Amino acid sequence: MTENAQQQPPAPTTELPTQYAPADVEGPLYERWVERGYFEADAASDKPPFTVVIPPPNVTGSLHLGHAFEHTLIDALTRRKRMQGFETLWQPGMDHAGIATQNVVERELAKEGKSRHDLGREAFVERVWQWKGESGGQISGQMRRLGDGVAWTRERFTMDEGLSRAVQTIFKRLYDDELIYRAERIINWCPRCLTAISDIEVSYQDDDGELVSMKYGDGDETIVVATTRAETMLGDTAVAVHPDDERYKHLVGTLIKLPLTGRSIPVVADEHVDPEFGTGAVKVTPAHDPNDFEIGRRHDLPAITVMDEHAVITAHGPFQGLDRLEARSAIVAALRAEGRIVAEKRPYVHSVGHCSRCRTTVEPRLSMQWWVKVGPLAKAAGDAVRDGRVKIHPQEMEKRYFDWVDNLHDWCISRQLWWGHRIPVWYGPNGEIVCVGPDDEAPAGEGWHQDTDVLDTWFSSGLWPFSTLGWPEQTESLAKFYPNSVLVTGYDILFFWVARMMMFGLYAMDGTPPFHTIALHGMVRDQFGKKMSKSFGNAVNPLDWMDKYGSDALRFTLARGANPGVDVPIGEDWVQGSRNFANKIWNATRFALMNGATVDGPLPDASRMSPTDRWILSRLNSVVAEVDAYYEDFQFAKLSDTLFHFAWDEVFDWYVELSKTTFQAGGEPAEVSKRVLGEVLDVTLRLLHPVVPFVTETLWTTLTGGESVVIAEWPKDSGFRDGDAEREIETLQSVITEVRRFRADQGLQPGQRVPARLALDGTALAPHEPAIRQLLRLQPEGDSFTATATLPVSGAEVALDLSGVIDVAAERKRLAKDLAAAEKEKSQATAKLGNEAFLAKAPDHVVDKIRTRLAKADEDIARIRTQLDRLPTA
Repeated sequence: MTENAQQQPPAPTTELPTQYAPADVEGPLYERWVERGYFEADAASDKPPFTVVIPPPNVTGSLHLGHAFEHTLIDALTRRKRMQGFETLWQPGMDHAGIATQNVVERELAKEGKSRHDLGREAFVERVWQWKGESGGQISGQMRRLGDGVAWTRERFTMDEGLSRAVQTIFKRLYDDELIYRAERIINWCPRCLTAISDIEVSYQDDDGELVSMKYGDGDETIVVATTRAETMLGDTAVAVHPDDERYKHLVGTLIKLPLTGRSIPVVADEHVDPEFGTGAVKVTPAHDPNDFEIGRRHDLPAITVMDEHAVITAHGPFQGLDRLEARSAIVAALRAEGRIVAEKRPYVHSVGHCSRCRTTVEPRLSMQWWVKVGPLAKAAGDAVRDGRVKIHPQEMEKRYFDWVDNLHDWCISRQLWWGHRIPVWYGPNGEIVCVGPDDEAPAGEGWHQDTDVLDTWFSSGLWPFSTLGWPEQTESLAKFYPNSVLVTGYDILFFWVARMMMFGLYAMDGTPPFHTIALHGMVRDQFGKKMSKSFGNAVNPLDWMDKYGSDALRFTLARGANPGVDVPIGEDWVQGSRNFANKIWNATRFALMNGATVDGPLPDASRMSPTDRWILSRLNSVVAEVDAYYEDFQFAKLSDTLFHFAWDEVFDWYVELSKTTFQAGGEPAEVSKRVLGEVLDVTLRLLHPVVPFVTETLWTTLTGGESVVIAEWPKDSGFRDGDAEREIETLQSVITEVRRFRADQGLQPGQRVPARLALDGTALAPHEPAIRQLLRLQPEGDSFTATATLPVSGAEVALDLSGVIDVAAERKRLAKDLAAAEKEKSQATAKLGNEAFLAKAPDHVVDKIRTRLAKADEDIARIRTQLDRLPTA
């Protein structure tokens, strides 16, 4: 077992309060850790590095349970690595969150009766910076509440000067390598946010809509098409059918009349069309549908835009100026009046894309935008996982990753916003296009102007693992802490963020991936497994639970539910249970201090220890090994559960209780046990510290006199094992457990004393008789002792005198009544299960229920008969 990390003399003279009060402890402790620089990372250190970045929360955000969960896991990893002697960097920072932040400030302006256009671009951006300074970043204070051990002096913001330089640098490089280009294509457009959004920022949900089948053309040249967006028919430039569809071969290459427009459009043959779906014919609107856009390119069709950025109809005619939904109803009515509506289905439930920021229905729209050519970048990102340079944990998540990176479309990176990294491209008066790097002079002169768009927020956050370390400069921090050791993040942003970081890291850092391991976790749900949402009424503010139960309680509950890649249910009762665990740790340590537990000096030789001492040290070393193995496999739930049961069940409920008789007896055995108890608590507190840092800091420093458990040495498995002692104490536990069960069956109160004779001679239990008597409340046998119940357990015999303690006759009568009821239940269940006619007709769940009743009856009969056998005869 390791020595106390600070080698300072123990000072367990400070008495612990009778109760643990998290609110009085947590804030001051955290500030002390920060002031002493425990969380800072030294790039000049010769220690091995361990680096992890915080998934940068939005500057508009506040701490939610998902943050608390993820931060707890990262903090546990980094605290352990710091204790193991690594130069540990947990990199903090925030994302500028382009759309979200602009929306917040625009809402503030609206309260003043203004829009961003009233201010102008420069003044609006100034206003956003002002808001960021005054109101943004409240999550930083909440992270301190949770205990996040981040290197605050290294905090970065995706719009700060250094990160902006990184963004401009990589844009210029990608542009020069022809991996960034400008083109007119179909994008996802949000009519509310007035910007393009990427595929991954579109959330799909089933909406009630309408499916309208309408007739194009006349007479023998009639084709029926169906759509959920009738308003887009104003922009149709063709009808497409499959080349092999015999129904329409005579029409391919001809023109048919497009209703309401006065235009004629061609019928084209395209392999994309499914002849088995609907009528086998589809309307083609190249400017307002991504699939239609591709058909249009293949057949050289014009693309007619019929809606503006607000989703208002711009096509000439009676529908001009109508909102898209108003136009939809008006167009269907006009088609109905012409007799062109063949069928209408309402409601028609179908999947509809919505802006993930404002929930507005997204509109596919032809638009000139900037794009990243992802093909070579995505291939590199896939290869890095395939060749083992990057591990995804759990491994079964690899398939989802490959499904994404192997099928990536080019990435639209321009956004029609004012807040964000402005695209570093200038346009000249004669059509010139110049991309400007961070050290280049921007073109000057009449007619030159910069692109008005900004970059997608994910563009800058994709640089996070190396831009935060000073890239593009070759800094000492970059050399020391890149690549990151592990990325801990939710499987839900595997595509949003992880793939972007992989592509950019491999590109910018000469093929070195941004991290060695991607550890994916699930999402936090309520105790019934339901997604948390304000609309569901089950959303929880983690600060409320921290106020009520303490940060450690919340952290332990979250960690104990964290199985890799699996969603995490959480309920308030579980947080309360974790608070009780913190109180148990507190009370046990307080007991140890009051009874002289010490960490002073080396452990006594095993030959001087009792079997109980050797047992707990053997178990302690096994737990150290188990916890280490679970950490390496990111099994937070298992390591937390292991520590919970070891601390509560073995240390507090057994070792502490068994030690009480030793302490009372005094002498050398007591002195040895005091040192062993001190060692066990020292190591257990260090093992628990990464998950529950506050209570363990208070207890460990009081117990050991050390400076801080944050910088204490992580425990090592000394290799000490004592199988004989473990078996002996397991036998002792079985005796005590069995007698306790018997006492409970007889209705005895836990503290009720019973005369008993223990026949332990010749067994390993003989030295434990004082502990057995104390734990079981067994009095010595007196002159009038009568063995009314005898329990043979584990080679020993415990005889109890229950006369005067229970009414044997009444107890027999009660048990006999219970036995008769159980036997009747068994008889009825057996009869039904033996009835072939019943079995043939009864549903499976009814038969299963009767089988369960039969099994329960058998158990009850066996239990009651055992209780009757153990009762003394009347």
